[in-house]
Amino acid sequence: MIRSCLVAAATAALLAGCGDSKIEHDYPDSIYRNLPGSQGSSYRPKEGAQGIFGEGGINLLGGDGEQGGTGGGIGVNSFLWRASLDTLSFMPLASADPFGGVIITDWFAPPETPGERFKVTVYILDKRLRADGLKVAVFRQEKGAEGWADAAVVGETNTEIENNILARARELRVGSL
Repeated sequence: MIRSCLVAAATAALLAGCGDSKIEHDYPDSIYRNLPGSQGSSYRPKEGAQGIFGEGGINLLGGDGEQGGTGGGIGVNSFLWRASLDTLSFMPLASADPFGGVIITDWFAPPETPGERFKVTVYILDKRLRADGLKVAVFRQEKGAEGWADAAVVGETNTEIENNILARARELRVGSL
C-alpha cells in the first residue's frame, strides 16, 4: 500500500514538472531597468575600477586581446547588442545569445493588423561597430482559412531595421564618450 502511494506520488510529481507555464515579459521590464548598462540604471562603476580578471580580462583562446569597444561581458559589439534589444523592445523576445550574437523574437501581431504577424532574427557578426557587422532577417505570415501561412516581406524592411539599429548604436556610443 505504501509502495503504491509512493509510486503514485512520484508519477504525479514527474507529470507536474512537465507542465507548460507560459510566462511573457515585455522588454524592457522593470526588473531589467536597473541592470548595469541599461538606460534607467543608477549603477555607475567607480573611477578606475577594473573587472574581476583585471584590465585586460581573461583570454582563453589566444588572439591579440583587442576588444574593439565590446565591453568585457559579451562576445559581440555591446553597442550593436544593446541597440538591437532597444529597437526590437516592442516584440516578445524568444532567444538572445550574447556570445554568439543572435537575437530571435517570437511572433508579433501588430494591433492594427491582427491578420499578419512578424518574427525577426538579428545576427551581430563583428566585435566592431560597423554597418556590415549586422544582419537582420524578417519573417512574415498571414492568417488564412487554414491558419498561418508564410508571406513575402514588403520592401526594404530588413534594411530599415538594420538602419534603425545602427542609428541607435551610434547614439549609445556617442552617449558613452
